[in-house]
Amino acid sequence: MRFAIFCHSLLSDWNHGNAHFLRGVVTELCERGHRVDVFEQRDGWSVQNLVREHGEAPLRRVREVYPRLDPVRYDPAQLDLAAAVRDADVVIAHEWNDPALVGSLGALRAEGAPFRLLFHDTHHRSVSAPAEIARYDLSGFDGVLAFGDVVRDLYLRNGWARRAWTWQEAADVRVFKPRDTARKWDLVWIGNWGDGERSSELHEFLLGPVRALRLKALVHGVRYPDHALRALRAAGIEHGGWLPNFEVPQILASASVTVHVPRGPYMRELPGIPTIRPFEALACGIPLVSAPWRDSERLFRPGTDYLVACDGLEMRRLLEAVLSRPALASRLVRRGLETIRARHTCAHRVDALLDICAELDRSRSRERATA
Repeated sequence: MRFAIFCHSLLSDWNHGNAHFLRGVVTELCERGHRVDVFEQRDGWSVQNLVREHGEAPLRRVREVYPRLDPVRYDPAQLDLAAAVRDADVVIAHEWNDPALVGSLGALRAEGAPFRLLFHDTHHRSVSAPAEIARYDLSGFDGVLAFGDVVRDLYLRNGWARRAWTWQEAADVRVFKPRDTARKWDLVWIGNWGDGERSSELHEFLLGPVRALRLKALVHGVRYPDHALRALRAAGIEHGGWLPNFEVPQILASASVTVHVPRGPYMRELPGIPTIRPFEALACGIPLVSAPWRDSERLFRPGTDYLVACDGLEMRRLLEAVLSRPALASRLVRRGLETIRARHTCAHRVDALLDICAELDRSRSRERATA
């Protein structure tokens, strides 16, 4: 089949976690013999920020790591959308696209274009900024791929879509896998400071325990304001800045433990959605200790695949236990890898996507038969 995917960016993951999963999905589809054409806006904010800070070299490097990726970087004023999707069997539009482009794709579908058309949502805006999601006209779409049950249900309950499926993110195990390297750090955390969505949680579950245990720790990420950098220094944590996501496995391999600190909306309003970082960390074979989040979709085995700390004091206790008890660390690594490989790879998600496409085909056949 031919897939056409419209996303914010595959080349840049600067403050853009959606690229992680989509890179793996595109690679998996191509490895199975499908044709995948990816379209990303040339002047997207993620690429702009990456190039401003690091030049063009990272855009070339990602093509080397992911040789199957060759996105079309288009100018919205010059894109011939009808020509771009003319031979497509499946078109997927991610929710960071401009509403005008999404509406135009829906219009093509409503006018009789034969492709299956799906909207892909991997953000908390459905609860944190519902008016922004309501701007998208999905009336011409066949359905929504939502990265959690609660988001799927919001699309249906609010009348934003007629059909929706849960399509969780997952690890690209071609890239995210255990590596052999010398241990340099007690703890590594990969994540952005952001817009105050988890500032207090980072102090409680990361900075405080690291300072109390006097750990040798490293943090990679962007959008750290001056007060955040000062807080890192006060906790004795080194800040490594932006890190290409495909280099995360090597950095995790150099540490003894990592943590997961969900953003506020995921802890409060979006239970069951861990975001992609825990998938990737577990796939890399590093022990993980998480701040509290409710795994309502039963993706993992809390307490078995990873440990959960209910507050900062427990985070300190659990980190100390993992660092001092090799048998516990080894057990977490083994069980976490077991769950990822059994249920949460990009291959599993491509299987689910193809099942959804087949379901849409059956629905069309029934509609034609009764017309």
